[in-house]
Parts: sequence; C-alpha cells; structure tokens
Amino acid sequence: MKVGWRDGSTLIRANGGMGGYMQRNVAIALVIFALAPAVCPAKEWAQKMFTSVNHDFGHVARGAKAEFAFELQNLYEEDVHIVDVRTSCGCTTPTITKPTLKTWEKGSIVATLNTKSFVGQRNSTLTVVIDKPFYAEVPITIAGNIHSDVDFQPGVSALGDVEQGAGGEQAVTVTYRGAGHWQIADVRSANTALEVELAEPIRQPGVVSYKMIIRLKADAPAGILQDQLTLVTNDQRMPTVMLPVEGRVTPPLSINPSPLLLGNLAPGQVINKQFVLTGKQPFKVLGIAADADGVEAKLASDVVKKVHIVPIQFTAPQKTGEFRFQIAIETDLASSPEVTCQVRGTVRGDSPTAAVPSRQASGVTPR
Repeated sequence: MKVGWRDGSTLIRANGGMGGYMQRNVAIALVIFALAPAVCPAKEWAQKMFTSVNHDFGHVARGAKAEFAFELQNLYEEDVHIVDVRTSCGCTTPTITKPTLKTWEKGSIVATLNTKSFVGQRNSTLTVVIDKPFYAEVPITIAGNIHSDVDFQPGVSALGDVEQGAGGEQAVTVTYRGAGHWQIADVRSANTALEVELAEPIRQPGVVSYKMIIRLKADAPAGILQDQLTLVTNDQRMPTVMLPVEGRVTPPLSINPSPLLLGNLAPGQVINKQFVLTGKQPFKVLGIAADADGVEAKLASDVVKKVHIVPIQFTAPQKTGEFRFQIAIETDLASSPEVTCQVRGTVRGDSPTAAVPSRQASGVTPR
C-alpha cells in the first residue's frame, strides 16, 4: 500500500503491492474516511511497522536499570517521521532513536522505567505521534512492579566492549531488606553465552546480601548484548526479579553500515555508496564478491591499515519491486578473513529519476 500521495490514486507498500484505492479529490477522500473508517483505520498502517506494542518488565528492583526498545521498520516508499512521544505517567521516559525512517530503515522507541523515583505496580501508555507521510498515533503499553526491598549494585550488569574470544565478567551485589529467611533459589537466562557464579549469602538482622559474578563466555557471538538474568526467590510476593545485562562483543573485523539500505531507485539508476572496514590489526582488502549483478567497486589491495573506505557502485535492476543481495569482502586477517553485509532496496516504476549511465569500475566478482 502507498503511504503518501503520488498522482493521488493509491497507497503503495515498498514491495510494490497495491492497497485500497483513494481518489485525488480531497473532499471525496475525506468523505471516504468519514463513511468507512473500518476499511482503513488511521493507525493501522503505522502499527504494522512495530514488532510489538506492549511490554511488562515484571518485578524490578528499585534503582535497577529497566529499558525496553520497541522496534519499528519503515515498510513503505514514503519517509516516515516520528514527531513526538507522549507519556501518561512520569514513571516512564520515552526516547526516539531515529525520528526519520526511509524505506526499510529501522528505529526504536526506548521506554525507560524510572525505578529510582517510583515503587509499586506501575502502568503507563506511550503514544507515538507520526506526522509524515500521514498523521497517526500508535499507543504502546508498559507495566512493571518496582520493589523497594531489593537493591542491585550496580543497577545493571554493564560488561562494556568485549573483544570477541576474550570473554568478560562483572560483580553485582544483591541486597534484600526485610523480614523472613529470604533467599535466591536460582538464576536463569535464555542466553547460553552468559553464566553466573552465586556466592553464599551474608545474613544480618533484617538484611541479606549476595555477591554474583556475571560472566560472558569466550565463545559469545559478535554484536550488541541486551539481555537479562532472572533471579528466582522464595518470596511469593516477588517470585522473580530481573537484572539487565548489556555490552558489546566486538569482532576483529567490522563493516559499516550494515545492513546497507539503498532506498527507492529508478530502473537502471546508478547509486554510489561506501563501506568503512575497521580491524583490530592492520590488514589488506583482497577482494569483493556479490551475489547480484550490477555491483562494482574500486580496490587498493596493496594498502595495509586498520581502517579502509571501500567505494561501491550499484546499478539498479530494470525489474520493479524489492531486491536484496549480499556483499562479501575478503581480507588477509587470519582471525577474520571475510566480512559480509546485506544490501536492500526497492526499484520503483513510477519514479521520475532518470537512470544514470554506469561508469567503469573493477574489483567485484559475481558470487
């Protein structure tokens, strides 16, 4: 479906699929929306961009970091602009990571639960306001139960940047203040790259403390780590408590941007982009391969350095619709000889952009 007027006739999705028809005349369009709102709800197209619109933090210790990213992706040919996010409660703070999203670009609305200033069960609604290409509001619901009798120091297990293959660890102290024989019965995680060592508790009148060592295994995959540990307790009021774990496993060789989004192109249009390759050690770029036609690059294979800028030229196919392919760049690094990147875009048949003749380049091998 199309989001945005182009010749006033249709709503078009980025993959070329056709949606409901709308007339050019604005008055007629208003009548259509007024008489048949169930056919095309104002927010339906916007809500489809979100992977989820609700999240429950569960039981959270006071002062612990509690964040959740509501991810969204622009599925349409027109740019999407998020102008504002309203919150119904001061217990939740929203952040827009990327206000403008082009076709296929991803962004997120990060919701932060204020565990330092609030306690008890908290429920709030974030309203995401979109003003382009159409006006729409998407409600997001958030819940969480903040406990004042449990404390984490620090409030998040922040492992920081960890080189791939090296592993890492951090100590966290869990303190409970209250009556009864409170204890941690188990610590669980769905992430097999994490492991926990839990020391014996230190008990004093009205206070119980545990020291935990959170370890990231050496075989953890490269990428962003945003996970959580579930502490299982013997407290029926608070059977589980969540501790966030975050960090980044950095590979010996990285490529940016990844993925590469080319947006909307005319048939045969030529577009120039560039990759930035960053290595832990100086290296050479030996070659580039792509599993699609129309990809060309210019290499300086005799240069040895930690950062390489690789220009890429792509000629869009004549066939309209979405396209995807992968580019692989080969280096002389023994620990990570190859890095890959997904490329995505859409060829539009109605684009007024004229195709630009391709200039000669070299260095790309069809895959």
